[in-house]
Amino acid sequence: MIYLNKHQWYSEQWGKETYDDKELFLLLTVGVFQVGLSWKAAAGKKDVFCRNFCGMDFRKVAAFFPDDIERILKDPEMIRNPRKVKAVVKNARAIVNLLDEYASFSDYLWDFVGGVPIVHTYETKDEVPNVLPEATVIAKDMKKRGFSFVGPVVTYMFLKSAGIIQDQVLDR
Repeated sequence: MIYLNKHQWYSEQWGKETYDDKELFLLLTVGVFQVGLSWKAAAGKKDVFCRNFCGMDFRKVAAFFPDDIERILKDPEMIRNPRKVKAVVKNARAIVNLLDEYASFSDYLWDFVGGVPIVHTYETKDEVPNVLPEATVIAKDMKKRGFSFVGPVVTYMFLKSAGIIQDQVLDR
């Protein structure tokens, strides 16, 4: 996992290819919490997420009980939305279940793109969509496997943050 301050992490991690399951779980968690906020605002809570979700060890988070969720919701630094906290636990459990079929969460995600990032090139930033068909396919599969808060838009942002889908804008 990359250890940078929250501002460095957002600017230096965003869009970089990652194959680290803890980092991917963290990025997915940011995606869950950014709903109704912004990616940058949620990413600013990286340290809070790591503290509350066992250093992003999805196996430990998958074993959380209701009192663990209550403890997290009492943290004044946490984005205290019970549905989102429960979604993170549900997503951790979904990742654990994936391991029956895949060697890692990373293998599952990168399998959708054949191990090579999908790169889309746009002339201007205004052309960059907020969802792509690839993200919709992955979101549907994730939902089918028990993931929560993974609609096409959230999944697209998550995949972009992990470098699995990359948008290149020519006119900067």
